[in-house]
Amino acid sequence: MPTSPATAPNTASNGAPPAILLELVDEDGNTIGTAEKLSAHQAPGRLHRAFSVFLFDERGRLLIQRRALGKYHSPGVWSNTCCGHPYPGESPFAAAARRTHEELRISPSLLAEAGTVRYNHPDPDSGLVEQEYNHLFVGMVGGAPRPDPEEVGETAFVTPGELAERHASAPFSAWFMTVLDAARPAVRELTGPAGGW
Repeated sequence: MPTSPATAPNTASNGAPPAILLELVDEDGNTIGTAEKLSAHQAPGRLHRAFSVFLFDERGRLLIQRRALGKYHSPGVWSNTCCGHPYPGESPFAAAARRTHEELRISPSLLAEAGTVRYNHPDPDSGLVEQEYNHLFVGMVGGAPRPDPEEVGETAFVTPGELAERHASAPFSAWFMTVLDAARPAVRELTGPAGGW
């Protein structure tokens, strides 16, 4: 498979896995440098670019995922359809489409920008910190996800009521409600008033 500069491996001379770099940004979202992924999440955290995706089916149900138990950050918790970090120089839109396919083996039939949100969420379980300038995307998906088990433990399509019930009884990512609330205007525009979002 051909590789692009964003996906080409940067193999270390000692054979160690390549470092994953994130874009560091200022408070206005301007790129100011890069940092290795884990170091950017260690307390107190370094502000970096991220994205969050919310995909809906034709019935207006939100696709959520439970993160795989093997993930070092927030394993086993429920979260939005997909989230992650663009590679340095990669557009957030391209990263959102790429990562949705990598994690869930689906391609959105529609994907649109839904604004940005900046937050600082420590994770008490891991001690890591989500210090992010997050680009939000909403869209539609047809067909069932086929998750990569290394990334995703489980998926579900939920109505607003089902999400509220699940949120009250199961652990969710520290950032989930922040990104959902920030995306709600675009979600309501996409799903219509009958969707209840």
